[in-house]
Amino acid sequence: METKIIFTKDEKAATIYIMKVFHCSVDEVWNHFTQADLLNKWWAPKPWKCETLKMEFEPGGFWYYAMIGPENEKHFGGAKYHEINYHRSFDFTDFFTDENGNMNTALPTTKSLIGFTGVAQGTKLTINNHFNSPAEMLQILGMGAEQGFTAAINQLEKLLNKKD
Repeated sequence: METKIIFTKDEKAATIYIMKVFHCSVDEVWNHFTQADLLNKWWAPKPWKCETLKMEFEPGGFWYYAMIGPENEKHFGGAKYHEINYHRSFDFTDFFTDENGNMNTALPTTKSLIGFTGVAQGTKLTINNHFNSPAEMLQILGMGAEQGFTAAINQLEKLLNKKD
């Protein structure tokens, strides 16, 4: 059973809020956000693929990855993890990188807080993305962030429901 994604943009606050309920345990959803082999299966919207280059899921750790397109084009990204509350939440700073993992300071960064809450239906996932300014938020949205993230979350749901 699929549930609707809530995707709310607050330009004034330079914030995007995403919420989705999954019909499975917190443990399952948590693992798909914190284990490289599982993240690779859904993070990139099809026909793109995600390839983790390095991941250290711990406070102060990093995740470096490549988004690989259908013509084998590659775009690189990274995340620096901050506070991690096992099976409850974690926050990180997301950024674009070059192929060596060096931050691309010409593009915006996003500060994200991801929450996992057990509910009667399974797991309520909340994602709060904060930008340095409304202009940076609009720049990321202009790059297709809403469509891409919605597609990726739907892929995660299919994966968790074992439909794919």
